[in-house]
Amino acid sequence: MEDAILKFEKLLNENVNYFPTISNEILEAKIPGKWSKKEILGHLTDSAIHNLVRFTEINYVEKPYQHRPYNQIDLVNLNQYQTMDIDELTQLWFVVNKQIIRIMKSVDNEALEYKIVLSDGSIIDLKFLMTDYVTHLEHHINQIR
Repeated sequence: MEDAILKFEKLLNENVNYFPTISNEILEAKIPGKWSKKEILGHLTDSAIHNLVRFTEINYVEKPYQHRPYNQIDLVNLNQYQTMDIDELTQLWFVVNKQIIRIMKSVDNEALEYKIVLSDGSIIDLKFLMTDYVTHLEHHINQIR
């Protein structure tokens, strides 16, 4: 977990000040059927919000934890990330992720083994979900950069 947390912190710190320096023209450029860079950051914000709930809920709800998917495309559209101010969007993304880091740093080894049932019936644990979240974050940050 320590490596994932270090990578996570590095990704946040390297990009919180970088994203607002990208021109709106580049951030808002759209290809049909694809998200703009700003919408990708919005998707990362939605992902952070949902995963913050998951990472905290798993500690007090009945086990195994039932993972609930969400409609990523609808959320990006409903939250209007394409028209949101990049400074506000970056801060929202950053602050929610800082809270996730706090949770990840405080989770104990027993909780990392809590079982999670995905919508397809497969089973993972909290450690996998947390490390996969960091991998997902890195993938989309690379798309923005």
